[in-house]
Amino acid sequence: MRLDKYLKVSRLIKRRTVANEACDAGRVSVNGRPAKASVEVKVGDIIEIGFGNKLVKVEVLDVAETVRKDDAKELFRYL
Repeated sequence: MRLDKYLKVSRLIKRRTVANEACDAGRVSVNGRPAKASVEVKVGDIIEIGFGNKLVKVEVLDVAETVRKDDAKELFRYL
């Protein structure tokens, strides 16, 4: 699954366009490397997102095309 879509489905970032812009600005990295929005996300990947001066680091536990809001937290684990 594309990184921008995963960020939206997992509710880490609210909208896909915002996720796309964050990737373009270099605020998102996958496994320690700056990532474009088109990078494929797999189970076990480590995603780091910079929100201002705060850094969020999560591990991908599952990849799903659609998920209910209550179940979105099960797609990742905070590190």
